[in-house]
Amino acid sequence: MASGKSILVDTSKCTACRGCQVACKQWNGLPGTKTEQLGNYQNPQDFSADTYKVVRFADGKLENGKPYWYFFSDMCRHCLDPPCVDAIQGYVDGGAVKDEATGAVTYTDKSKEAPFDEVRSSCPFDVPRQNEKTKVLAKCTMCIDRITHDRPPACVKSCPTGAMIFGERSQILDLAKKRVEELKKTHPKAEALKADEVRVIFVVTDEPKKYHKYAAG
Repeated sequence: MASGKSILVDTSKCTACRGCQVACKQWNGLPGTKTEQLGNYQNPQDFSADTYKVVRFADGKLENGKPYWYFFSDMCRHCLDPPCVDAIQGYVDGGAVKDEATGAVTYTDKSKEAPFDEVRSSCPFDVPRQNEKTKVLAKCTMCIDRITHDRPPACVKSCPTGAMIFGERSQILDLAKKRVEELKKTHPKAEALKADEVRVIFVVTDEPKKYHKYAAG
């Protein structure tokens, strides 16, 4: 079993306050971005080189006709075997780094030498983005500058409902399993998405595609 760190994101406890989204901007020194109101509460609409965290909103009707409104605090999954790292390293050595102690995946300035479209398409969750001016690739770093100093990621620290939990991978896997078992009592479709493949594990109560088309990769 892989060691290192993991994050549990329990969508059933998320209230879409977007505190995590703001905390990510603040800690990483990311500027605000110009956005457009498109008729829903999701804002901004997607990742960018200046936005590593997006709380996604999805609504519709269940099979029984009842409406649903789901929140999905989206971010890089920090895959155990990250395809983006392979895609970047295939063109430039040192363009992407997987920290062996934590498992966090980060990009370096050298990533600008890799073809962005190929790197982005290699990610099953459509996470990587590119700075239009510098051409450097960007995404969530799992706040590696915090977690290597025994501090939780900024998004986790900011969560007021306990929807996000950070810790040792073995601990998080146990928590995810227990939470799914509990949720299945009232939500038979509850599951932990790709728990054996990623470090950021989302627990959902319904079909993943209802939250976001890339929710389960």
